[in-house]
Amino acid sequence: MRGRPAHHPKVLLKLFIYGYLNRIRSSRALEKECNRNIELMWLLKQLSPDLPISIGNNFNFRRDNADGIRKVFQATVSIAKYFNLIGGKLIAGDSTKLRAQNSKKNNYNQSKIDRHVDYINQKLENYQQELMLADGEQKKEIKKKILKQKEHKVKYELLQAELDATNQEQISVSDPDSRQMVLRNTITEVAYNIQSTTDAKHCLPIDYLVTNNNDSKALGNMVQRASEIVGSTEFIAVFDKGYHKGSELKKAQRLGIKTLVAIPDISSASMAPDHAYNVSQFV
Repeated sequence: MRGRPAHHPKVLLKLFIYGYLNRIRSSRALEKECNRNIELMWLLKQLSPDLPISIGNNFNFRRDNADGIRKVFQATVSIAKYFNLIGGKLIAGDSTKLRAQNSKKNNYNQSKIDRHVDYINQKLENYQQELMLADGEQKKEIKKKILKQKEHKVKYELLQAELDATNQEQISVSDPDSRQMVLRNTITEVAYNIQSTTDAKHCLPIDYLVTNNNDSKALGNMVQRASEIVGSTEFIAVFDKGYHKGSELKKAQRLGIKTLVAIPDISSASMAPDHAYNVSQFV
């Protein structure tokens, strides 16, 4: 027995773009708007995607149609170029960090795995000493605790094996592509880092890229992508101090792209003995 036919992906894409443009992120709110918002009734031709099946699976929709969504974005950039809305003379790049569906608790690196394994080994050693002095019911309880710790140890051994096999510095269990990264100062979060570049003529975004690296490794790749999009290297690229890294600036230089990148703050420990030679004194 067949149910109702699924909504075409372009219907859901229209709905999500409308939601983003109007800051409606809740699936329930989108469902409500489909039945009372005249703009959406016109846009969706009075179709009403329901919450649990269509809208509620918005994460799956974005994941399963990532290539299609990117092609739609690229098509809008092509249209903008056709109508001379992209200047290709000055672009600015920046990033936005979006929290992943993976908590810090479920993110592991070598030091964290080692710390857990050392803790388990210490607990097992303590339980073994207690076991020699215990009897009766007390002995049964300690054996249960030993078994539980051994099960935990197997979990970390499997994580260690995965870390070794992939040569990655981190493993995220529930959202595998995400990584723990610095948000600001000493504050970290398991997140994605979305790089984007915008053309200055009409402030239109021309490119985006979802990464799991900090900004220091992004500049070279983003200016190369920008040059392919605008069809030239005769532009100036502006980035903030998070992108100030010699190897990345060198990549842009090799492409012949002029970059203006803010210089990172220098700590007082790095100041020159003669203050006239500090970076702040140079123009």
